[in-house]
Amino acid sequence: MRYILIPVKDLKRAKQRLAGLMTREERTQLAWAMLENTFAVVTQVTSIDRIAVVTLYEPAIALAKSYGMEIAIETQQISESASVDFGSREVTRYGAQSVLRLPIDLPLITVEDVETILACEQQSSPSVPLVVIVPSRQGTGTNAILRRPPTLFPSHFGIGSFAKHLKEAARIKAECKVIDLPHIALDVDEPEDLTELLKQGQGKIVDLLRQMGIEKRIREAIY
Repeated sequence: MRYILIPVKDLKRAKQRLAGLMTREERTQLAWAMLENTFAVVTQVTSIDRIAVVTLYEPAIALAKSYGMEIAIETQQISESASVDFGSREVTRYGAQSVLRLPIDLPLITVEDVETILACEQQSSPSVPLVVIVPSRQGTGTNAILRRPPTLFPSHFGIGSFAKHLKEAARIKAECKVIDLPHIALDVDEPEDLTELLKQGQGKIVDLLRQMGIEKRIREAIY
């Protein structure tokens, strides 16, 4: 059984590295728009069995339920790594044989991107431990990671996570595939990420940023 796992923290605390550019309310609004976009995309993926959201954020729980997603409810949120590892253990109890972790802050993500990652698993022998990683555009972060089995090794999200996950895969001698997907490579953490998004993107998220006047703020370097 194949799962997509999406961790969601309290969005009132989202995107703090954009605090010099956006108000807290604007950052929450942006994070919510990206969450809605992510949910809309992943529910169109056909080569997945189930989708689970790991969170304790009530609005995300309500939205996930409206899509028919499963919920792994946390008692506390320590870090993204802890949340993903908790969620992976939970879905393993329900029969998950592989888990693709996706964050919510990939505004350009498409159904085709997700299907490409999942196809890498289908091309691999099911008896072999497997890791598929999509790095960030800077080449240091882990923007998507599929593990088979789901608890193959602990998560190390944060600074230098890509190298840490490669090291874990090598340590346990798992098959490891690294794929370049430009849409998934763009996550939103820094003002320069918003600049790139405004160049490449279209749709509701970009429209929201333009309504906020983010382009002008970036030009005037008010951060």
